[in-house]
Amino acid sequence: MKLYYFHDPMCSWCYAFRPKLQKLKEAIPVDLTMVNILGGLAPDEDAVMSEAMQQTIQHHWRRIQEVVPATRFNYDFWTSCEPRRSTWPGCRGVIAAGKQGAGYDDAMTQAIQRAYYLEAKNPSDYSTLIEIATGLGLDVDRYEIDLKSGETEAELQRQLRVTSEYGVTGFPSLVLDTAEKRHAIKVDYIDYEPMLNAIRAVM
Repeated sequence: MKLYYFHDPMCSWCYAFRPKLQKLKEAIPVDLTMVNILGGLAPDEDAVMSEAMQQTIQHHWRRIQEVVPATRFNYDFWTSCEPRRSTWPGCRGVIAAGKQGAGYDDAMTQAIQRAYYLEAKNPSDYSTLIEIATGLGLDVDRYEIDLKSGETEAELQRQLRVTSEYGVTGFPSLVLDTAEKRHAIKVDYIDYEPMLNAIRAVM
C-alpha cells in the first residue's frame, strides 16, 4: 500500500499545500509508504511567456492567497526575471539532488519554491538551480552533470508516465494505491485531518 503524491516544484498550488502536506506526512501510519512523483507541469520552453499567460499565473497567485491566506508571493518575479512556461528543468533539478542522498530531493523542492515564490528567482534557468544546489551544500560539480544527464531525463520521463498511468491531470494530487484499488484522496489546503481520515478509512 502506497500513498502517491503528484506534484511539480514550480506548481503554485503545490507550494500553498506544503504546510498541510508536511502535517499529513507526520501523521500517516508508519506502515504506509509515501512516494513523491513529479508531474512535469510544463515542458522545456525557451520563449518568454506571453503577457496573457503571465497575467493568468499572477491571477492564480492572487486566488491562492484568497484560499490559503498564509501563502506569500513575491510579485517582483514578473519584472526582475524573464518568465518562461517551463518547469521540467526544476523537475530535473529535484531528481539530480535526490541522487546525492535521501531527503535532498525534498530539500531541493522546498528551495526551488522559496527561490521562485519568495526570492523572485527563476528555477527554469539551470544557473538558478545550480545556485540553489550550492546553498544546500550539494556537490555542485556532480549536480551539474546529473542535472543534464540522460539518466536524469529518463527518470523524469518515467515519473511522467506514472502520472499519466494514474490519470492525474492536476497538481497537487494524492492517490492511495492498495492491492485492490486506487483511491483519490481529496487535497485540503486548510486542514490535513480530512485527508488523514480518508486514508485511514481506506486502510
